[in-house]
Amino acid sequence: MTTSPKSVRFDDNSLWVDLTDGRVIAVPLTWFPRLLSASPQQREQVELSRYGLHWEALDEDISVAGLLAGQGDMTRQHPKAA
Repeated sequence: MTTSPKSVRFDDNSLWVDLTDGRVIAVPLTWFPRLLSASPQQREQVELSRYGLHWEALDEDISVAGLLAGQGDMTRQHPKAA
């Protein structure tokens, strides 16, 4: 059985995703810089699919599996360890 997003909401610091299995995931917006810098109107333009969230205008895709695994934006550059 695939757990899908049912709804999405934001507060000042977090992205909240309600899942079809009853769980609620909250992650810091800092994990997703495009969403962090987006306007509230841009954030509202989310498309829900069986597997995740998509914002066409922001070029942002977030999978439920990634959220459950604790993964943020995988496209950002991470500093190399010294």
